Amino acid sequence: MRSKIIEFVVILTILLSVSCSKTIIIEEESGIGMVKTKEEANPLIVTGERHFGKIIQLTFGGQNAEAYFNSDDTELIFQTTRGEYECDQIFIMDVDGNNQRLVSTGKGRTTCGYFMPGSAKILYSSTHAEATECPPEPDYSKGYTWAVYPYYDIYIANNDGSELTKLTDEYGYDAEATLSEDGSKIVFTSKRSGDLDIWTMNSDGSGLFQLTDEIGYDGGPFFNKDASKIVFRAYHPTDSTEKANYINLLETDLIRPGKLEIYVMDSDGSNKTQVTDNGAANFGPYFHPDGNRIIFSSNLADPKGRNFDLWMVNSDGSGLEQITYNSTFDGFPMFSKDGNKLVFASNRNNKVRGETNLFIVDWIK
Repeated sequence: MRSKIIEFVVILTILLSVSCSKTIIIEEESGIGMVKTKEEANPLIVTGERHFGKIIQLTFGGQNAEAYFNSDDTELIFQTTRGEYECDQIFIMDVDGNNQRLVSTGKGRTTCGYFMPGSAKILYSSTHAEATECPPEPDYSKGYTWAVYPYYDIYIANNDGSELTKLTDEYGYDAEATLSEDGSKIVFTSKRSGDLDIWTMNSDGSGLFQLTDEIGYDGGPFFNKDASKIVFRAYHPTDSTEKANYINLLETDLIRPGKLEIYVMDSDGSNKTQVTDNGAANFGPYFHPDGNRIIFSSNLADPKGRNFDLWMVNSDGSGLEQITYNSTFDGFPMFSKDGNKLVFASNRNNKVRGETNLFIVDWIK
């Protein structure tokens, strides 16, 4: 469901233009290309993006998002809508964009692919057990909403897609799953409590434990490096009208995004701390390998709420810094294990309006 943010900005007609007015020449070979340095005036790097060194565009066309590194930073798992696939499926590729291949079933809708330690197995959520077709989109005539499909379940498989094993089997949304670095714990969002809360379980599906219980949406969780902390996004309605609207939508397996704040908590659910408090749509948080900083996407710099950029903040809410200055969407950031690489999704260098591609950059400290 994290990729629904992309759909959000498409519907608001905000994924419009390439960030630079210069002519862009793609040096493409087998769908891969665009490798230049900042010093060569790469049009993929916008003025002000001082942390970006060499940049590579990894995908060209379609909707590509949520690219996450494997254990040794040699491969990326990501979700994509492209070609014959009418809704998101899980793919794997090398970190230079080569060797892109389908690893999910090609049926239903998938989300949130993640590598298990050693990279021989993968984790993702899918609706294919309910129906082989893509589930219907929400009716946007009443405004923009996200569908939290009740037939999403969490699966593990070999990294070629074989030996698919279902970890959750309870009616209700189970998705947005990621892993601790040692692979022992899965953290995910579930509606099994009646609300959208964050849960953990062992990597075999046992040991279910609920971490959040405040009314509202808690989602997009990631562990820090030693799995002592979890960062996540949340919307907690405050007044009776907001609560009623939230509950009424959730009864039809929908939520309305808009205000999302970043939170941090201990891995047992204690010591919940709100990191951002800006009233914007903040999402896709991920810990820097130093464990002290969080990178995320937000529309806080745009008074109209239309443009999303990457931002960095200390886990106590101090030291906010804007990272990207692209005039369209930037989101879903993840650092390599050593912090030297950053992968993210963006609308920069679009060839088609609303297209979202994946990019990897050398991170300059």
